[in-house]
Amino acid sequence: MVEITSYVLRVSEVVAETADACSVVFDVPPGLDYRPGQFLTVRVPSDRCGSVARCYSMSSSPHEDDRPRITVKRTVDGYASNWICDNVRAGSELEVLAPSGVFTPSSLDADLLLFAAGSGITPVLSIVRSVLAAGSGRVMLVYANRDENSVIFGRVLHELATKHPDRLVVLHWLETLQGLPTADHLRALAAPFAEREAFVCGPRPFMSAATTALKSLGLPRARIHTEKFVSLGGNPFEQARPVEPSAEPGTDGAEGTAEPARLTVALDGAEHTFDWPRGQKLLDFLLDRGLDAPFSCREGQCSACACRITSGEVKMLHNEVLETEDIDEGIVLACQSMPVTDEVSVSYE
Repeated sequence: MVEITSYVLRVSEVVAETADACSVVFDVPPGLDYRPGQFLTVRVPSDRCGSVARCYSMSSSPHEDDRPRITVKRTVDGYASNWICDNVRAGSELEVLAPSGVFTPSSLDADLLLFAAGSGITPVLSIVRSVLAAGSGRVMLVYANRDENSVIFGRVLHELATKHPDRLVVLHWLETLQGLPTADHLRALAAPFAEREAFVCGPRPFMSAATTALKSLGLPRARIHTEKFVSLGGNPFEQARPVEPSAEPGTDGAEGTAEPARLTVALDGAEHTFDWPRGQKLLDFLLDRGLDAPFSCREGQCSACACRITSGEVKMLHNEVLETEDIDEGIVLACQSMPVTDEVSVSYE
């Protein structure tokens, strides 16, 4: 049985960012490291089911802030976001999983093109501040909101752009003045920066328009990074159950006793080779072998465990986040992947 490591963090401060968004700042114990753009999975108490789990991105920078923070925006009928904004105060304690997520630049020295809308600015701000504090890259940020009062971190972005005029350009798009941003609008804004690595975060229609715009400019899918906000259906704080042998993906019900697949994994600069049982999901198998493979929800509802199949084939049992283009490029969710071919190579690099 695989156990998930969690941490109880004390809240040192709650900052009101807008009328419907707040940042929760933590006193953090040593060793809880994170990368720009990653998120925390938070346990939120519930009278109905004990607790629910929700993922909230870091708005702090690991290169600049001593205390990590998440930023939470209220959503209509959003139980967890409203509970956090209404109940969490300085001195409160929240249980969280280790930071996770792959929405993070490989280099802080690279020039970046960033698209954010609404609370999608949260991980994007973490990236912006990290590049400016610890890298040499230049950043173009397009930030869309309903109106001026909806802009989260408006003052912070203005101060950063003023301090780094040669490295940061922030373009605000307000729906009340300019209407909804379309793919054509965003394409025109992105065109002068189409050679850069792109990161996109926000509501689904905005992300669709932004990725359409970037693809139309010829930007390869591998250089377009997206972060989707989802509500987890299960609770990853509970202990994972052992995976039962499964007849999938065979047709004669004999896969549980079939010969294991030969698995090669590139992770954290090292290569590992194993015999992978046909009836066990990739993530569960790697964790059982002691590898520090990234994950969060374990249900195919977030992209924290995403990896790339470089040879061979796997079958995903469930997927709510990867697009067809991702899958076509070999990206899969380790928590839902089981071997199909006799040999499979996987890269987390």
